[in-house]
Amino acid sequence: MEVISTTNGRSAIEIIERTPDLSIVLMDIMMPDMDGYETIGKIRQNAAFNTLPILALTAKAMKGDREKCLNAGASDYIAKPVNTDQLLALMRVWLFR
Repeated sequence: MEVISTTNGRSAIEIIERTPDLSIVLMDIMMPDMDGYETIGKIRQNAAFNTLPILALTAKAMKGDREKCLNAGASDYIAKPVNTDQLLALMRVWLFR
């Protein structure tokens, strides 16, 4: 797997738009400039990315956060600290749909 990383939402959108063979996105919710909710929303505005799996990762594991991520357009949600086995299992589910 090739990993492409960035530290803010605007850059994430640019990377997604110029990487047509992208398989999955791990989106941190707490980012500077543009948070993950807004970034996911902007990604989903482009019909070409409607089926791109986006997994939201957040340290804000409070009641309602999962629903907020899904309502923003995330495909699924995982809380930090991330359990590696759980993350890999979730990635397998979304990569092979």
